[in-house]
Amino acid sequence: MVESSKFVKQIFLRTCSHSLRKSDFHDELRCILRSNGVRNAVKTATGISCPQGGISMKIKFMGATRTVTGSCFILEAGGHRFAVDCGMHQGNAEIDKRNWDVDLYEPEAVEFFIITHAHIDHSGLLPRMVQKGFRGPIYTTPPTKELLQIMLLDSAHIQEMEAFWKTKKYLRHGEDQIVPLYTRADAEKTFPLFQTRPYESPFEPFPGLKINFRDAGHMLGASLVEMWLEEDGKTMKLVFSGDLGRPAQLLISDPSIITEADFLFLESTYGNRDHKDEQASLDELAEAIAYSYAKGQKVVIPSFAVGRTQEIIYSLYMLAKDGRLPGDLPVFVDSPLAIQATEIFRRCRDYFDHESKTLLKNGEDPLKLPQLRYTQTTQESMEINAMEGPAVVISASGMADAGRIKHHLRHNLWREGASIVFVGFQAQGTTGRRIVDGAEKVRIFNEDIAVKAKIFTINGFSAHAGQSQLLEWLGHFGNKAMQVFLIHGEYTAQQILADLIRERFGFEVHIPDYLEESVLVPGEMIRGVEFPEKAAPKIDWNYLLDDMDEKLGQLRDRKKQIESRPWIEQTDIRDRLLEVNQNLLEIISET
Repeated sequence: MVESSKFVKQIFLRTCSHSLRKSDFHDELRCILRSNGVRNAVKTATGISCPQGGISMKIKFMGATRTVTGSCFILEAGGHRFAVDCGMHQGNAEIDKRNWDVDLYEPEAVEFFIITHAHIDHSGLLPRMVQKGFRGPIYTTPPTKELLQIMLLDSAHIQEMEAFWKTKKYLRHGEDQIVPLYTRADAEKTFPLFQTRPYESPFEPFPGLKINFRDAGHMLGASLVEMWLEEDGKTMKLVFSGDLGRPAQLLISDPSIITEADFLFLESTYGNRDHKDEQASLDELAEAIAYSYAKGQKVVIPSFAVGRTQEIIYSLYMLAKDGRLPGDLPVFVDSPLAIQATEIFRRCRDYFDHESKTLLKNGEDPLKLPQLRYTQTTQESMEINAMEGPAVVISASGMADAGRIKHHLRHNLWREGASIVFVGFQAQGTTGRRIVDGAEKVRIFNEDIAVKAKIFTINGFSAHAGQSQLLEWLGHFGNKAMQVFLIHGEYTAQQILADLIRERFGFEVHIPDYLEESVLVPGEMIRGVEFPEKAAPKIDWNYLLDDMDEKLGQLRDRKKQIESRPWIEQTDIRDRLLEVNQNLLEIISET
């Protein structure tokens, strides 16, 4: 191994001999770092000093830190640089900006990706990485590959359509054309890079690193990732939970049990609460259906197209068997992606749980209903809202921020007697989260829609383990020196779960932030560097409020000029001020 002094000298000599610019120097530095392995990193260059002996690995948290989207963890070991997951950030405009700043990932320098499952918050930036130079393999399970090929194309279509409509608006205002985050062509370029590995079939992406996929019990093909790094005769084990499923989930097997690790990266979506049991969730779904059926209105279910939709169909099948689903009540699956995903589920029945396989063997199909209708085209979707009378409408997206579900909410959210049934986690900043949190109005297609429908939140359908289930799964680990990183959860939930883990098991627990870096050494305290200015740039509230005060003063100074304008113009100005006033009132009521 190259000693630190020699290492620095190497960089200095190269810099002098080549008369490198600053940017070229940084590129050269990264090249030497990778050629010599992470252990030889210079503290002044990275902010982290690595040990000179033993085994270590560096990790950088690119997402799913104190939030539930954007899962990606970049690892460096043995001169190699690779990543677990490559998820899209979802939420408000500030969170969305992270999807554009992919230079932070250095895509061209990532050797390969390991994808735990197909959900977009774990895979949705892959086309963006390919667009920016990534050319390595993407390892995943066979069902995940099949699902990704439809989900990434669908995501690309959404990006293209959003860019199209924004461009029309911006050009009208004399502004520049908007480009999509990525295109269908970018998505298609990812497909040849997929390399599949089944569960329980360890493989070596490079000598000294072994990977094994285990069933995460979350959705079709979802994986826990076991990772062993061997170096200098020593072995270090990491485990990434991906999204850990709840036991007894329909269609899907229970999560695999793992008993040993040096470092565990554990999702914490529901770290602060438990789910209702399956029967209670079925009863609540039946209640929502009965309520709206009696009033002649629709039941609208925002649902993730892959996994959640199929479980809802299964649940409706069970209600039908019990006589709690009216035979004349049409059920629409209004999502081309969900329709394609359902077909993949049918092809991958070997990945179903024992109960589902038994039903199929006995001639029953839990993914079929007599009144089930699939709507592929836009025209068919529009006809659902033109139709009088009750219906169940299952549509994407699950957080009500994109896709056809926005149209169904616009047509039904304001109707007394309608039901809106949320069956999954609603991230901060999403339309779904605002509705669940009790908003009286939400903005859909630039229109304020009143919330008059009855709102049901049934977290028992979640594909994520609840608090007790997370703790039960964690309790199988026998290494008391194991260190736990809580990822994929909101900070308040993570703090509650962290305290419970420390109290119950005595594990050291860390809650990393966005762009945080750590060096992992078995048996040693975590040494990390945070970048708070990048993770959460400070907002100058004083400046904003002072600026508002100044503009209000300017408006008061112009009061006489406003009063001298024609009455129609005055009413227009009044209405615009009333809108500003309403926005301020909503902010005050939320704080």
